[in-house]
Amino acid sequence: MTAPPPGRPTLLVLDAEPLPRLGGLTGRARIEHTDAAGLGARLPIADVLLVWDFPTDAVRGAWPGGGPRPRWVHTASTRVDHLPCAGLAASRTVLTNARGIFEQPVAEYVAALVLALAKDLPRTRDLQRDREWRPREVARVAGTRACVVGSGPVGRAIARTLKALEVTVSVVGRVPLTGIHGPDDLDRLIARADWVIAAAPLTDRTRGMFDARRFRVMQPSARFVNVSHGALVDEEALAAALSKRWIAGAALDVLRQEPPGPESPLWRVQDLLLSPRMSGSTVGRYDELGRQFVELFTRWEAGRPLPNVVDPRRGYVPGY
Repeated sequence: MTAPPPGRPTLLVLDAEPLPRLGGLTGRARIEHTDAAGLGARLPIADVLLVWDFPTDAVRGAWPGGGPRPRWVHTASTRVDHLPCAGLAASRTVLTNARGIFEQPVAEYVAALVLALAKDLPRTRDLQRDREWRPREVARVAGTRACVVGSGPVGRAIARTLKALEVTVSVVGRVPLTGIHGPDDLDRLIARADWVIAAAPLTDRTRGMFDARRFRVMQPSARFVNVSHGALVDEEALAAALSKRWIAGAALDVLRQEPPGPESPLWRVQDLLLSPRMSGSTVGRYDELGRQFVELFTRWEAGRPLPNVVDPRRGYVPGY
């Protein structure tokens, strides 16, 4: 852990609305603010960079410039693919993320999607809009099988929540561990799953992992849910799988392009539910993220080890 400099360190915040509440750092840090356009010029003054505007790629573009770089970078997100991980590793800058904030909200959202798809709620709403009264049978959730792809904190929270609905859950991770399957078991598990949940980090290994072949492996009654990264999925293959009835339905909370263009076929695919990154968008999350950063800053200021340290070469917090 890089020790903080003597005196008051300079904290640079890459801004987004609403701004973080950092009153707890008054008198403890010189707090500077910047937008994406000014980031490159301001980076050399920063001891700490808070990436509050986490959807932007501005840090990736600004990092290679001249001058010193922050000793510590914190992103108000769990994903880090928007950051220059190779450059961070080379500079020995410590990178932390917001692990601990989003896991249960995402798990609740996945459970809501599973229930909505099983009970055909999107179609019920459509029929109500069209003033049609069409009774029909819906599926049970208890007793079904789910395969959660991703064994980190989000994947484990999803597994716990689905088990509370009496779903039998298998979890697939990067390596096999007690209670966690390795990648070699993935095809076997998704072939018998009613629900396939993508919750893996984006790495070279996981990019595009859900392709046409994987959708053909799934059973015709299966539903696919992605709450991790749009780049995990070949969206054209998913659209084809749904139109050809290789699988029964899907829900995407993340996409390769957000929002999709007006001509994107994703808008028109039957049995596909799209949502704009709502799984972690809970009321009060900005206050939680601000409090978490102040707590981390207090540890850093005291020279204590930080939690949530991301291995920039792997793209996630190791240990899972």
